[in-house]
Amino acid sequence: MRTTLDGQVVFDEQLLEIDAGSTQRAAREKAVSGLDGVVSIDLGGRGRKIKQKGQLRAASLKQMEERIEQISSLMDGKAHTLVTNEGQVFDNVRMDKFKVTERKKSGAGVVVSYEIEYTQLKV
Repeated sequence: MRTTLDGQVVFDEQLLEIDAGSTQRAAREKAVSGLDGVVSIDLGGRGRKIKQKGQLRAASLKQMEERIEQISSLMDGKAHTLVTNEGQVFDNVRMDKFKVTERKKSGAGVVVSYEIEYTQLKV
């Protein structure tokens, strides 16, 4: 099984790490006259952050730029489905950040390291 985003195989499996943070809740706290302390109003769940790191490989610089563009186009504000190579499914994820951290040439072409940050909108 391969890691996919909306069923598309856009990532290589080399050095791929996916770290799903814990879910978060939001609350509003207000001071009320006559009370010692604050009133806390629970606003419900707010999703969680998911971070992905890995490497992409391509035979040429042009092919690498096309791969980077393909992944960048998924940073469209829409909700996607991320499925890991271990079978974990993360529904309703929005890609917030895609960053190339290192570029280097290898014997087989070009290798880039990257980081992606997602927000899982609804758990």
